[in-house]
Amino acid sequence: MLRIAIPNKGMLSDTATQMLAEAGYVTRRDPKELIVFDPANGAEFFYLRPRDIATYVGSGALDVGITGRDLLLDSGSSATEIAGLDFAESTFRFAGPTGRFSSLSDLAGVRVATSYPGLVGAFLAREGIDARIVTLDGAVESAVQLGVADAVADVVSTGTTLRQQGLDVFGPVILESTAVLISSGATLPGLATFQRRIQGVLVARQYVLMDYDLPASLVEQASAITPGLESPTVSPLRDSEWVAVRVMVPRARTNAIMDELYELGARAILVSSIHAARI
Repeated sequence: MLRIAIPNKGMLSDTATQMLAEAGYVTRRDPKELIVFDPANGAEFFYLRPRDIATYVGSGALDVGITGRDLLLDSGSSATEIAGLDFAESTFRFAGPTGRFSSLSDLAGVRVATSYPGLVGAFLAREGIDARIVTLDGAVESAVQLGVADAVADVVSTGTTLRQQGLDVFGPVILESTAVLISSGATLPGLATFQRRIQGVLVARQYVLMDYDLPASLVEQASAITPGLESPTVSPLRDSEWVAVRVMVPRARTNAIMDELYELGARAILVSSIHAARI
């Protein structure tokens, strides 16, 4: 039975649990549940602190897990990333008092506060920067003002929170992170099926199914607009001069594609959500 680690709280947990449900697995009904058995699908789910998941998987205690790329790298675990999951995106950057730092080399010899000492320490070591890491458990943006550090390394979205503390972003991006599927590296029964199911959820979220009618003479032009994953399905209609086309298109471009097809001459353009897929 495949033993799978799932984040027990926060944004990672909510989205990961929803993905499991869409993939056909049993999920917990009570947030206090720590273990959920799914014998029909040959799986056991262990709800753990997101920061601990890479350690459990890397040790071999659990087979597979969903966590953040940042948490995986910070842990120093031997677990390996086997797939990105396209949620919980974040960017890690350095920040310091306005006007004090302009480049990465300015961090030499100073104190850098972060909640990710393994990740930041490894980055600085690769860049040849000798700085002192100050480990804090969250809210690192206050570290400079309180005199605990000279600079910080943290997740940055808009930068508003940092600016409120008198800090400006500088230097290169430390890491572009996202939720990832990780493995202990062992070849296990059920792992390939689990990966296919999760990949099917990602495809269903990224694509929609589009149907439209089109003059047969315009199929080649329409296929350039909607090439599909392999090629569109083209079926004859009662009117021999028209055909029906069915194809998968990127969800984010749905309306733009509909506009292009209509301008070309397509009609009866319909869009349907995909609930599951195997590609």
